[in-house]
This record gives sequence, C-alpha cells and structure tokens, in this order.
Amino acid sequence: MAKGDAFHKADASALLDDRGYSGALIRGQNPALLFEKGVRERITDSYYWKEQCFGLNAATLCDRAVELKFIGGTTGIMGKPTPFLCLAFKLLQLVPEKEILLEYLNFSAHSPEDVDTDNAGEFKYLRALAAFYIRLAWEPVDIYKTLEPLLLDRRKLKRRTKDGFTLTYVDQFVDDLLTKDRVCATSLWKMPPRSLLEDLDLLEPRESLLQEEIEALDEEGDDDVQIVGSEGDD
Repeated sequence: MAKGDAFHKADASALLDDRGYSGALIRGQNPALLFEKGVRERITDSYYWKEQCFGLNAATLCDRAVELKFIGGTTGIMGKPTPFLCLAFKLLQLVPEKEILLEYLNFSAHSPEDVDTDNAGEFKYLRALAAFYIRLAWEPVDIYKTLEPLLLDRRKLKRRTKDGFTLTYVDQFVDDLLTKDRVCATSLWKMPPRSLLEDLDLLEPRESLLQEEIEALDEEGDDDVQIVGSEGDD
C-alpha cells in the first residue's frame, strides 16, 4: 500500500467510523451520517475526493470551492458524486466555525442582514456550497436568518443532474434548501415551519420581497377606483 493511500484511508476512516468517532457533533450525531451510506461510499471512493479533498482545511477548501463550475449531487448511472457534493462532505468533516461560513457567503460583516447580494463577487458557487452546508448543519433559527437574505441573489447557477446540465439561480437553490426534503442527492432533515418559530417569538414575521411592489400596485388600484367614482358622480 502506498504511503499516500494509507493517509487517505486514515483521513476518511476517522469520519466514517461512527463507533470510534470523537470529533465535533451536529445535533448530537456524527456529521457524516447526514449523508446516506451509499453517497458517503461513492464520495470517499471518488477520484476527486482522493486527489482534491485530502488534507483540506477551511482556507484551502475555500480555494477549491471558488473553482467550482456547477452544483449538484450525483451523476450518471453509477451515481458519481460531483465536486460540489465532495466539498460539502469535507465541510461536514471540518465542521467550521460560523464566522468562516459567513465569510464563505461573502458577508460584508458578521451579520445576515449585511449580506451583499448585488456585489458578491464571482464566488457564487462558494456561496451555494456554504448555504448547502448551513442547511445541513445549523439550527433552524440561524438557518432562516442566514439563508433568507440570499433570496435576493438572482445570479445564474449551472446544476448538474443525472442526465446533464440545467440552469437555476442562487435564489431558487436557496428556496429549495428552505422548502424541499431532498437537494443534491441528500435528504435534508425536517425543520420546524417558519410560522411555528414566529409563534414562539424566535423569528420576526417575514416580509415578502415583493411587498413594496404589491403595495404600490394596491395604491394605483385605489387611485383608479377614485377616478372612476368621480366620473360616475358627474
């Protein structure tokens, strides 16, 4: 066995051996278990994982992520994992601090309200990767507060499917994370609905991103009614 192979197996086994796992936990369990067993095995057997993911830390993973060209889960008949999915699994191994994830999202400050959606640089796939990890690893209130501002980001994303490529957008991808049960070949744990967290006073009621436009249309409609009413009085 080559020396590199030995180190790679050690790198993977520390995360995948649930009996002897002693690292950071996510909601009380080994982070690796957030991915299904078959997907985990395909990832650790993949060329990208062995060649590009071994030995990464939070900083060098960022360098890999900015090179991503598409999002996605598994592809083809054999279910080959995408680089996006491999890096997400690596994040589960690293369990980075929240401040690091906020930097990945291109926050101008360490506050979800300060997200820069109009001038977020070219690192939209890094942002998508961070959003995916946050949905997997964080608690519900933090997930909603951190991901909802990204619904203003309408940049295009290329998505790899089993059959080829499709076009999506950052806001659509984030909406999928908040509303769907499965994204990128990964079953998402079921979060409590936003309305429940509002009832518990853990979240402020969410204002529609189109609320101002709706109110403007309502005002225009009221003006039209008044004009018509005036004509009828004559």
